[in-house]
Amino acid sequence: MSRDVTSREARPTNERVVVLIPTYNEREALPGTLDRLRAEVPTVDIVVLDDNSPDGTGAVADAYAARDPQIHVLHREGKEGLGRAYLHGFAWALAQGYDVLVEMDADGSHQPTHLPDILAALSDADVVIGSRWVRGGAVRNWPLHRKALSVGGNLYTRVMLGMPVHDATAGYRAYRADALVAIGLDDVASEGYCFQVDLTRRAVRAGLTVREVPITFVERELGSSKMSPDVARESLRRITRWGLGYRGGQVRDLVGRRGRWHDLAD
Repeated sequence: MSRDVTSREARPTNERVVVLIPTYNEREALPGTLDRLRAEVPTVDIVVLDDNSPDGTGAVADAYAARDPQIHVLHREGKEGLGRAYLHGFAWALAQGYDVLVEMDADGSHQPTHLPDILAALSDADVVIGSRWVRGGAVRNWPLHRKALSVGGNLYTRVMLGMPVHDATAGYRAYRADALVAIGLDDVASEGYCFQVDLTRRAVRAGLTVREVPITFVERELGSSKMSPDVARESLRRITRWGLGYRGGQVRDLVGRRGRWHDLAD
């Protein structure tokens, strides 16, 4: 099942796809993710975006790339956040001529088995989100407070930004290359999980087709979560500011329309 923002004619299927995987201290989790992804969808290319992980994740990725020409590694100077890593990966992939760019976590929470459905949904969409909070979606091994935080955060985002998207914070998603160009990435400054909301709102605002495909999100078993109070606070601040701007614009438009109606009545 999926939810449409708009509709679009079917797209070609013979396209170059790259999966972008940002890493920071994912030495234990990354091998399993790469192995499962290569087994599940062997036609896609993979780029590991490593932020100079102190635990040697970059070296692990290099070893995979040395024996598999479909795996590439971009070494970054240090930890700059999820958004910066993806923007780096987007720029590289667009320059390489890829048609579809996929975001995927290294920690095993995003199941490679869902990728064929996500890619298939791009046949009539510009952006496809692997969603936990549509019918058929699920989360495993999360405590109640984490579920409440995610559901509440997405509800707040929908209300503030007026977007018909149920999981705007989701990090498992696919973009068409031309969609990223249309969105405009030059002025994206958001970081952390707010980055996902930012690109979602830009896609909706640009009139692109956004679909949600249900996935089962599995909490990581190896390594530690990158979620922190600072990340949550940044997301809340930015979403609130965007929401106030959006709702303020609606009020101004309404006042302007009323003014025009008064002029006509006179």
